[in-house]
Amino acid sequence: MTQSFEDISRQQVKALDKILGKPFKVLDNGFIRVIDYMGSDSAIVQAARVSYGTGTTKIRQDRLLLRYLMRHQHTSPFEMCEIKLHIRAPMDCWRQWIRHRTANINEYSTRYSIAIDASQTTPSNAWRLQAKRNIQGSEGLLDKKQGLRFTAEEKELQDAARKVYNDRIEAGIAREQARKDLPLSTYTEAYWKIDLNNLLNFLHLRMDEKAQAEIRAYAKVIGEKIVARWCPLVWEAFQDYVINGMKLSLAEQQLLAALASNASKSVDLAKKMGWLEKKDGKLKLNYERTEFEDKCAKMGIKVPWKKDLLKG
Repeated sequence: MTQSFEDISRQQVKALDKILGKPFKVLDNGFIRVIDYMGSDSAIVQAARVSYGTGTTKIRQDRLLLRYLMRHQHTSPFEMCEIKLHIRAPMDCWRQWIRHRTANINEYSTRYSIAIDASQTTPSNAWRLQAKRNIQGSEGLLDKKQGLRFTAEEKELQDAARKVYNDRIEAGIAREQARKDLPLSTYTEAYWKIDLNNLLNFLHLRMDEKAQAEIRAYAKVIGEKIVARWCPLVWEAFQDYVINGMKLSLAEQQLLAALASNASKSVDLAKKMGWLEKKDGKLKLNYERTEFEDKCAKMGIKVPWKKDLLKG
């Protein structure tokens, strides 16, 4: 028996085609461009159904299937879509970026070419202060008057480093050695190709409010300006279930159940969990507790241990 196959044409997304090659500015000298892509929302549906039937299903049915896949973490169909981006980012941002070892990368080489003559600069009102609760993050801003000094010093340092680099190049020193004292604020460029599933994992981590501001700026552009155009139904589901969704541990579920029935009971349970230990009359820092408190705040639920129930 001879098997027949349906005609297949390359799937195109008009909204994405309109921005092919066009740069989205990020930070002061960075950008992101879409170079090429494969697949779309319908490609994911096609893979999930292991069939191809253009026009045989309605958008509503496709949307429900995509939301089901996202909700239940059936990830392999999302791997049917790929995208290639051209990125310019500061080296300190890029070193975080390439920790996501799930993409194909070709980076601008300063062994072969002269280093890009651009460095990320910091406005005087944008120097962030070290966070107290999150040792790897920041919160609040330095006073602008103090910031003027650090911005001036930054420019002086970057100009001096570039001069030293240029002097070495002009003297004939090998590029691979001349580059070694360039600051991490120096921009680099790369082509970055990744499938949609791994891209969403990247965005989940790097769009988070706890991520470093610079890489978060890139992630927001990729998500809001690119993925939202490319796979709008997936982007909607990703927003609902991942970005704005919420995971609850068993302990958190038990505490919520206790809160719903009796506030005092929830305090007793939190004490048994070791969440409410005190030092000098104040609650000790407990990351599990503070994360639970943040989740409750988003749901408009007040936690009782911030009231008078802990006195004595």
